Amino acid sequence: MIADADIAAPASLMGDATRATFLMALSEGQSLPASELARRARVTPSTASIQLAKLVEGGFLKVKRNGRHRYYGLADANIAAAIESLAVIAPRRPASSLKQARIGSDLQAARTCYDHLAGVLGVTLFESLQRQRLLTAELAPTRRGAKRFGELGIDVVELARRRRPFAKRCLDWTERRHHLAGSLGAALAARCFELGWIERLPASRAVRVTEEGRDGLAREFAIQL
Repeated sequence: MIADADIAAPASLMGDATRATFLMALSEGQSLPASELARRARVTPSTASIQLAKLVEGGFLKVKRNGRHRYYGLADANIAAAIESLAVIAPRRPASSLKQARIGSDLQAARTCYDHLAGVLGVTLFESLQRQRLLTAELAPTRRGAKRFGELGIDVVELARRRRPFAKRCLDWTERRHHLAGSLGAALAARCFELGWIERLPASRAVRVTEEGRDGLAREFAIQL
């Protein structure tokens, strides 16, 4: 038997500024070493080690060894979804430098939310899939959608067999509208990377749409960025 959810436990873990910085950095879907996380949070290696251990113990992070180094990543997509949801209600932090302002602008334009696309790009893509009736209102692929995704190299039948939800809405914290998560959202993002339509920007969750990407997105999804 269970009572109510103990939201205070995860909230306390996320409530520390250093740990929150780690989680935001890892929400881009890539694993990072402790040294890189310490650099981003501007803390000492010993402080980073202590805070990372708390996040691992709390089930927020998973850690893998590669030689003498440890690489940390989010435990699963639910953690990324919780971070994105908190960002929706969090107060906006003003940029204190031109560099921060540029990073903020890049994040708003296009970024990864764990393993799927967010920002203006993610929201626009999701709205295009619905407008072109490639997905039903329940986010199942239509016959036309299955054909279009197949032409892009995405097997919707295989995706539907996975334990992860095929497609789900994720509220975008910068646009206040939904982008596409789930197996299909992840597959679309991965395919955009493979096709060279988007590329990661350094030390950030932001991605840049390439010239090939502008052409491809316009051709396949009628998206004008």
